[in-house]
Amino acid sequence: MNEKNNIILAFDTCLDKMYVVLKEGKNILSSEIVENQGEKYHSAFLVSTIQSVLSKNNKKPQDINLIATNIGPGSFTGIRACTTVARVMAQQLQCKAVGISSLEILAHASKAVNPLVALDARKEKAYLYVDGEIKGAIPLEKVKELTESGKYTIITDNKLQPILGGISYQQESMPLGEILAELAEKKDCEGDWRRLKPLYIQPPPMG
Repeated sequence: MNEKNNIILAFDTCLDKMYVVLKEGKNILSSEIVENQGEKYHSAFLVSTIQSVLSKNNKKPQDINLIATNIGPGSFTGIRACTTVARVMAQQLQCKAVGISSLEILAHASKAVNPLVALDARKEKAYLYVDGEIKGAIPLEKVKELTESGKYTIITDNKLQPILGGISYQQESMPLGEILAELAEKKDCEGDWRRLKPLYIQPPPMG
């Protein structure tokens, strides 16, 4: 694919903020961040934000070559929202779609040499990414043993930081949408939208 004409739309509604990025070749055309507004979760603004980003840059949906989305773990509402929108858009536009885990996004965003990413999974567990692999929802005690080994740079969230140490991504300014677009571009060859599935790790709650 000609890099100059390669247009990537990346979006993430899995974490505490929504990220929407439009990238053409090596240039970031737009990088939008949307927070929750009142009782409305930020994913409610995903479609309108995508429309706004495309309009501001004089692009049509048909111009998109690759759609990149966060597939989780994270908010169940957010995971469902962005994976559904990505699949529907990719099917309608007949373009590629790639899903990247929030754990991998945070690991790369940290720019750490040996990152360990641990996000709250509730029930005394953490979603764990270490040694370049997603390990699943692991008991906090086991995660704490790893963090205390001194081998890793720890990236976590506000809830687990007091327990595990390290930095909380929620307190840092990380270009997560741009990292998502970059990682998806490297996995462009995997872009069949039919293979794009949510990464819940734990089943969504009933009801």
